[in-house]
Amino acid sequence: MRKWLLYTVLGLASLVTVLPLLYMLSLSLQTEAETLSASAVLWPESPQWGNYAELFARAPFGNFIVNSLVVAGLITLAHLVFDPLVGYVFAKFRFPLRNTLFVALLATLMVPFFVRMIPLYVLMANMGWLNTYQGLITPFLMDAFGIFLMRQFIQPIPDDLISAARIDGASELGIYRRIILPQTRPALAVLALFTFVFQWNEFLWPLVATTTPEMRTIPVGLTLFNQEYFTLWHLTAAGSVILFVPTAVLFLLTQRYFVRGIALTGLR
Repeated sequence: MRKWLLYTVLGLASLVTVLPLLYMLSLSLQTEAETLSASAVLWPESPQWGNYAELFARAPFGNFIVNSLVVAGLITLAHLVFDPLVGYVFAKFRFPLRNTLFVALLATLMVPFFVRMIPLYVLMANMGWLNTYQGLITPFLMDAFGIFLMRQFIQPIPDDLISAARIDGASELGIYRRIILPQTRPALAVLALFTFVFQWNEFLWPLVATTTPEMRTIPVGLTLFNQEYFTLWHLTAAGSVILFVPTAVLFLLTQRYFVRGIALTGLR
């Protein structure tokens, strides 16, 4: 009885979580009249798949999607390269002020982005990188949370395993590539998922750092589209579905590693 009660509660909680997403999908397939009707339409009588084509005709959503994929993809790739490397150094190397530097690194997590945004904007403007890919990507090539995550995952790896590799003549880069990285795949999957989702949904910095529609990312483009066509809720919902799909697909692809990585790093 307790088991069925637990399943019932979890099922209801899942339904409450998924219901807004399902209604968003329904809204994206409705006509304009259905979206403005007095009562909510749970599912349209005749799904309007042409809403998605109309969305691309009214605004350059193709550019928005490409920009978001380039920015989020390259930042995620940079995190997968740099964060494990720095985390490995903090986890397995002994050097002066190691703990102090690590605490200082973690302290940057408490600094709101709003505090860093103005000097970052001035720096990008002086370098001539506003409204460019490098201006959108460079400030986020590494992340303190990603370094902390990888350090916590790498730290339990036995030091004897690394020492044995050194005795066998393996270089430090070879140890990192052949021993450390293969054992950190779950953490890398978690890092990739967190980074991509955060950067894909990032709104403030792309809004500040871009000036032309050709360089807008999809969250910024969708917001500006909604401001211009604020009554076209079916098209706004279609854009929201496009914004949601890539992150959902990425989660499904990395779900096994994600659950394992969360459990092993103790973040649960």
